[in-house]
Amino acid sequence: MIIKTIAASALPASAGAIFLLKSAWVLAAAWALAPAAHALTLVQAWQAAEQHDSQLAAARAAAGVAEPQRRQAAALWRPQVAFTASAGLGASDTTMRGAQFSAPGLGTSSGVDFATSIHGGAATRLALQASQPLYSKERGAQQQQLTLQADRAELQWQAARQGAMLRTAEQYLGLALAQERLRVLAGQIRAVADAAREARDRFDLGAAPVTAVHEAQAELARLKAQEFGAQADLQVRQRALEDATGLPGSALAVGLPRAATAEPRALDAWQQLAQDASTALREQRLASDIARAELRKYAAGSGATVDLVAQAAHDRLDGHGDFGSARNTGVNAMVGVQLTIPLSTGGMRGARAQEAAARLTAAQAQEDAARERLGREVQAAWLAMHSGAQQVTALQAALAASESRLDATQTGHEAGERTLLDVLDARNHAAATRLQLVQARVDTLLARLQLARLASQLDEAALSEAGQTLAETPPPDAPGPRP
Repeated sequence: MIIKTIAASALPASAGAIFLLKSAWVLAAAWALAPAAHALTLVQAWQAAEQHDSQLAAARAAAGVAEPQRRQAAALWRPQVAFTASAGLGASDTTMRGAQFSAPGLGTSSGVDFATSIHGGAATRLALQASQPLYSKERGAQQQQLTLQADRAELQWQAARQGAMLRTAEQYLGLALAQERLRVLAGQIRAVADAAREARDRFDLGAAPVTAVHEAQAELARLKAQEFGAQADLQVRQRALEDATGLPGSALAVGLPRAATAEPRALDAWQQLAQDASTALREQRLASDIARAELRKYAAGSGATVDLVAQAAHDRLDGHGDFGSARNTGVNAMVGVQLTIPLSTGGMRGARAQEAAARLTAAQAQEDAARERLGREVQAAWLAMHSGAQQVTALQAALAASESRLDATQTGHEAGERTLLDVLDARNHAAATRLQLVQARVDTLLARLQLARLASQLDEAALSEAGQTLAETPPPDAPGPRP
């Protein structure tokens, strides 16, 4: 809903106070009339994102190369069969001298000359060739590369899927946090509006100074300014979750953590688990293995190949020549073993071997860097999870103390021992502590999910377990700027 507002600073002091009071009560009415929201669990959000998230769709398409690469690897050692047919213009001149000729009834003649001649005749060729690789180090290395590339594509898909799970959880909890922030602000606005109205009434009766009215009015204006920023942030987070899941973010009731606890395993256990199972590190290891296979393709002696070959060909040349009309026909066939040894490639193989060696060195250095980075990220997530749980405990005590302070301050204000400014300050402190507690719970839960992702343990079961700690909170429908 859209509620038009006018800057209070453009009004006289009394008119501005009346305007802020009316705005607060309109806000309360908007909350009361807000339509029922659709409850969305964390697992449901992920299931929707799995079908709708554009980044995940791109990763899914990229993972489709794995199976074709495995088929390519298997096909490298299978028989290859080719048929060729050609037709065109041809010419042939042959001369044979000193031949011996014999034929029935003609006897035998020695020193005979033969000659054939065809100029611009029709030439055709049909050939069938088949080969079966028997030995080739280069082909074996290529097969290993294709298999490793397929494994890498599948690992990249696993990493993308877990990354999408974490991203969905961040968007879900980010929206819940934005809703809670706006809800707390709305409660503050209603309370301050009541206080401002009471201060105005007491001032009119001569029972309170005008400073109390100004203090309440200033606090109300400050909270309204915060509300506009919170409303804008809410809309951004609604859009993010809506883009990821395809669900209407403005009508979703998402949940906030009721509690936050740390995963009990020690840091060393998580470090070892991540080193063994991390998709990012395993992918980098595969990159090193692929570079190592590329180097083997150009090692000394790897260019030699042995193939079982079979071929049959039919050649025909038909036309006119020096001796009139003529036709040459030839049929040949062969089955055997073919050995191929490259003697010189002009330095190409040596240069490629040097390039492959450099790429292997770079891949190994990147693997070491990835291992170190993973260790730091696991440590950071583990510490964030444990320190977050400790912050939650401390903030729970702080919230209880802040609420007790607020109650005591309100009692003192009613007895005339505390000012309205004291009450407003105590209320702001309690609200800020409440939001800090919610933020700490969210951060702790996200750190736990991040730790699971780093160790490749993040799946629907982990999301479901995290979702069991959430309590549904209805979305606020506070007025604010709309695009």
